[in-house]
Amino acid sequence: MSAPLKLLPAHGAAGTLTLPGSKSISNRALLLAALAAGTTTLTGLLESDDTAVMLAALRALGVAWRDRGDLTYEVDGAAGAFPAKRADLHLGLSGLSMRTLAAALAFSAGHYRADGVPRMRERPIGDLVDALRALGADVRYELAEGFPPLLIGPGHPSSSAAVRVRGNVSSQFLTGLLQALPLLHTDVTVHVDGELISRPYVDITCELMQRFGVSVLRLDDGAFRVPAGTGYRSPGTLAVEGDASSASYFLAAGVLGGGPVRVQGVGRGSIQGDVAFADVLARLGADIRFEAHAIEARRGRPLAGGSIDCTAIPDAAMTLAMTALFATAPTTLTNIGSWRVKETDRIAAMATELAKLGAGVEQGDDWLRIAPPVEWRAAAIDTYDDHRMAMCFSLAAFGPAGVTINDPACVNKTFPGYFDALRSLLR
Repeated sequence: MSAPLKLLPAHGAAGTLTLPGSKSISNRALLLAALAAGTTTLTGLLESDDTAVMLAALRALGVAWRDRGDLTYEVDGAAGAFPAKRADLHLGLSGLSMRTLAAALAFSAGHYRADGVPRMRERPIGDLVDALRALGADVRYELAEGFPPLLIGPGHPSSSAAVRVRGNVSSQFLTGLLQALPLLHTDVTVHVDGELISRPYVDITCELMQRFGVSVLRLDDGAFRVPAGTGYRSPGTLAVEGDASSASYFLAAGVLGGGPVRVQGVGRGSIQGDVAFADVLARLGADIRFEAHAIEARRGRPLAGGSIDCTAIPDAAMTLAMTALFATAPTTLTNIGSWRVKETDRIAAMATELAKLGAGVEQGDDWLRIAPPVEWRAAAIDTYDDHRMAMCFSLAAFGPAGVTINDPACVNKTFPGYFDALRSLLR
């Protein structure tokens, strides 16, 4: 663990920040580039633990790539299944890498093992494995049923025209399945059982698949169809947007610290659903101004409380738990059940750490209620090896008591330079 970081009370925030590349786009684009025909140049790629895990896995799978500097990478696509037919992959704490690679490996006619850190072994993957097995994949659990590590064999891909996957645990199951289906060269319809949470992340998946030459058809009943006879083709060059989830911390800083804070690299035209976080801030009373590729935030009216449906913004919603500390009334975040199977049980972790600051907190299976502190308390915040816990609780520095972040280096998972970026804005 890294040394604790003490943040003194901040009296303001203002400035301009260029965002790092989107994690969601970076890792999806790396995998699609690896499976495509031709060489793809990715610009603005995120450099973090999660992308390092994906890059290492691709190299182990026989995919050649080159770091050209200035956040630009060239990836030589394999035009289908991975060249290496045996590999033992360690995917750290990257749930997206585990879910998407597992699906692609299932149709690569090789023998593979996919594992991660201890917390990864507690993150469910059974719904995806069930769907892959229904399509003829050979996927087994090495230890606990329904969880990594996974042992993946060649399998016997079926000609099934339909498959089902649950949508109410993680949208990454559907993302992994959709991205892998072009490897089957079979027309497959995917039916989603239950409500599809985090739908905007599936929208990112479909948009990127389109850019790599595969059109995902959305049916009237909510199903998705991947037509036969389509394989991935390199788009040549693909620019990675700034990370909209990371933007949420700086936009909140602009509101809590007066602003203006301007984030560049993501705007109204973004394909990322987390840009909707800015709309939520505006509804709560913040002064938010959109441009095509930038967003600016500053203090407006006192922030309101109330109930907020977070179905579409599960990651950025964590930042709302922090703005709730400064609201005029209690805030209830709903439809956040997916928090419980992330890097940590984020509902439980948030409830514990918010209470340290003096907030009144109640929690349920898929909701969290936060009442602003009557009396702020200085606190040392545990981060649970969860990057978003560290980044969120840095915003408590806008309170009157200061805050200490334990193990601040956990932000390396997605944003290694986060605290330097935040300091550049604080006044």
